[in-house]
Amino acid sequence: MRASTERKMKRWQEQRWILDQVIKVSGLDFDQGRSHKMLRNCGPGIAGELRGIGQRVQKFTDFPREFSRAAHGREQRGRAAEALGHTVEAREHYYVAATYYTAAQWGIFEDGNPKRMAWAESKRDCYDRYIGFADHPIERVDLPVPGGKMAALLHLPHKPAPGERFPCILYQPGMDGVKEDNPLMGDPLLQRGLAILSIDGPGQGETRERGITCTASNCEDGARAAYAFLSTRPEIDGDRVAVYGSSMGSYWGTRMAAAVPELKACAVVGVCMEPSQYTIFNTAAPTFKLNYMYMSGYDDEAEFDEFCKTLTLEGVAARIQCPYMVVAGEDDELCPIEFAYEVVDEATCPKVLYVYEGERHSLRNPAARTIVVDWLKDCLDGKPVASEKVYVEMSGKETRTPLS
Repeated sequence: MRASTERKMKRWQEQRWILDQVIKVSGLDFDQGRSHKMLRNCGPGIAGELRGIGQRVQKFTDFPREFSRAAHGREQRGRAAEALGHTVEAREHYYVAATYYTAAQWGIFEDGNPKRMAWAESKRDCYDRYIGFADHPIERVDLPVPGGKMAALLHLPHKPAPGERFPCILYQPGMDGVKEDNPLMGDPLLQRGLAILSIDGPGQGETRERGITCTASNCEDGARAAYAFLSTRPEIDGDRVAVYGSSMGSYWGTRMAAAVPELKACAVVGVCMEPSQYTIFNTAAPTFKLNYMYMSGYDDEAEFDEFCKTLTLEGVAARIQCPYMVVAGEDDELCPIEFAYEVVDEATCPKVLYVYEGERHSLRNPAARTIVVDWLKDCLDGKPVASEKVYVEMSGKETRTPLS
């Protein structure tokens, strides 16, 4: 990054040396469950490669260098496999390459950076090649929103039979996530017969590269555009669409559900629900704040701090009409759990709150994901929702308490 980018945030300058020491000790997962997510999405075949990348990443500036190098290697392997007609192998290499290019871009939070721009082009090319060999239909979609077009990917479980219509999940990734985050194999939503419209919301991925920044509420514009698009697709059942948000997607997803009353359910995981997002921007790793300044288009930290005061869900959950699920770690380091309770308390719709004892922001309990996707499918199938809080102890014991 340019020196001017690194100097626009005070804590970044003061704590940069600490950040590098933390990365040296903690590795790729110093701020979030990065390697866990990559293994989940790419499969166990990258485990050894990821360990090697982690050993070479000793400081912040190593992230773009090492992930771009690994991405280029995977891209070349994909091209070699494609030339031999080995399309299954090729698609895996191309998917992993796109994932690595995304990780390389993450460490550069500024417009006009030639490396970031080149990696964005390579990521798109690799993902397009993956689409060509994928085991299910995938389509690139551009959705009209104020300021331009929002980028999205539509996944179908399989080629629809004549007259077949799929229920659909509108997937909203977190602030460090992108629309390409759907797993290479074994996607739990596709396996349940659900289509997925995965978006780069305002401020994210390709949408940010097109100049569209995030405001406190323009995720709602994205939701309206996404729902309008899905309602026109003959293979999508417009009466059975739900939102699934993760991390900062819990903030955006909650707003999306409140803005589109036609949605049939909303589930959010790994909460970012604190008013002004104080903890994630002021006590967590400084990467979060510098990234969000880029996502929202701010170069002045004082102006950004004023903007953050508008990041609130006060009064939003009360407007949600569909069933609402919140899944959180009791010891979330990016958002104190009390704020999840406040948002859920405000909701008057059928609601479920899962709290995992001892878990942090990146939930490691594999059962959590299964619970969420099954709950979403049940809602889309019209099954009733009992309002309750479920406290899950580390032993797996669940305590259920009715919610009013």
